[in-house]
Amino acid sequence: MTIKDIAKLSGYGVGTVSRVLNNHPDVSDKARDKILAVIEASNFQPNSNARHLKRQTVSSLAIIVKGNQNMLFLDILEKIQMLLSEHGEPAEVSYIDEDSNEVECALALCRERNPKGIFFLGANLNYFTDAFKNIEVPCIVLTNSVSSLDYDNLSSFYTDDEDASYRLCSYLAEHGHKHFGVIGGSLAVNQIASSRYKGCIKGFKENNILFDEDKMYIPCRFSMEDGYQATLKLLDNTPDVTAIIALSDTIATGAIRAICDRGKRVPDDISVVGFDGISLSNYCVPRLTTIRQDTDAMAIKSVELMLLQTHYPGSARNDSVPYELLERESVKAI
Repeated sequence: MTIKDIAKLSGYGVGTVSRVLNNHPDVSDKARDKILAVIEASNFQPNSNARHLKRQTVSSLAIIVKGNQNMLFLDILEKIQMLLSEHGEPAEVSYIDEDSNEVECALALCRERNPKGIFFLGANLNYFTDAFKNIEVPCIVLTNSVSSLDYDNLSSFYTDDEDASYRLCSYLAEHGHKHFGVIGGSLAVNQIASSRYKGCIKGFKENNILFDEDKMYIPCRFSMEDGYQATLKLLDNTPDVTAIIALSDTIATGAIRAICDRGKRVPDDISVVGFDGISLSNYCVPRLTTIRQDTDAMAIKSVELMLLQTHYPGSARNDSVPYELLERESVKAI
């Protein structure tokens, strides 16, 4: 018997059952009585960790966000907070630098605040390999897959970054482009940028495109300013570039400004594509061709799973969420 079974038998949603189990006041007497009756009749017992947490003075959920300029994470964060609020679940948000160790941050939170579950918005899997075993509460990573790790309390919802960036590269090749540049992120193993870059390389090889990593790939942080500076360096290295793949929309926005400041136009002189599908991509000039990650689905799936696992232990889930290629104004056929 799980919390989902209780919801089905009582006729109420998982969120309402969760609020009753957590003794939240914003539940009608009718709903509370019905759910408690089902719980008593079925002899349902929440897991010991959940019962322990209910007795603590601090037992809210925690959300760790890597970087404060990543608009995709801010979009996901807003959606998660809204859904948790609807279920009467408080959550504390911690921002860390995009190069910081999120597992160390999570361990500190467990010692100081005793969260009953943790969301990670962004993750470097290298940090999880050994240290995560010391975290016992349910945890969910958003935007990066943890399927290579073997922890029962660590799940993930993510976009297939490699496949999506491969599709972007192929899309540009289909439009006649042969001289590429790639900007953004770190190529360290298990980083999001490394998966996106790997997809680009696959696309270059399959389309017989020569690519000199030393000149044509410029690493940078996920910000407009870094995207701007990386693009200037790329243009110095490869003045004949006709297409730039930015590994995030935020980076792509900086790239468009840099191209303009060099006296060139997008897409007439250089085409630019991004990745993420944040709202800004539809309002920059020109509108950005990009991969749209389904942040609504990520937020909904992660909150539903967290509500389940904070009450009833279950196996980890690692689900890929479908993406969409948005064809807009920033690519020209040549």
